[in-house]
Amino acid sequence: MRADAQKNRDRLLAVAGEVFAEQGADASLRDIARKAGVGLGTLYRHFPTREALLETLLRASFEALAARAGELETSDSADEALVVWMHETTEFTYSQRGIIALMMDAIEDTNSALHASCVMLRAAGTALLTRAQAEGKARDDLNGEELFDLIAALAWLREQPAHAPRAGRLFDIIASAILTDRAEI
Repeated sequence: MRADAQKNRDRLLAVAGEVFAEQGADASLRDIARKAGVGLGTLYRHFPTREALLETLLRASFEALAARAGELETSDSADEALVVWMHETTEFTYSQRGIIALMMDAIEDTNSALHASCVMLRAAGTALLTRAQAEGKARDDLNGEELFDLIAALAWLREQPAHAPRAGRLFDIIASAILTDRAEI
């Protein structure tokens, strides 16, 4: 890639990260291009779809969350590892305004630019859940898809102003319902 093209791509990513953080995942791509000082055509040459732009922005974070799950798999406490990862993933998902619906759609759509990253993230959580289940510390009737759904639901709740104050308590209730031998965390 030419140096000027790489500079435009890097600038688009930086501006998109800021705009999506402020306005959510539905922010105007035209505004992102304008704030980056490039034309809309330049944005589309680098990122043909909104999902492609979001995937590039989110991939490193998804990989970090998957790596974090890998680290937690070696911890002494399978149940605590699962809860820590659920909490960190819920917080990340919440902090990325408006991506919950995109993630839930992308995980089912193999043609989505976000599909592979979402599948990787779900697999990381599934591994932690499976370990906790194997040790008898998590209920056996829950699977990785349902865990992913619960994390998305908890993050969505945090986005709703009327429900946000209860989100922490609801997280604790859900976590204790997943784990065995715990009334509440």
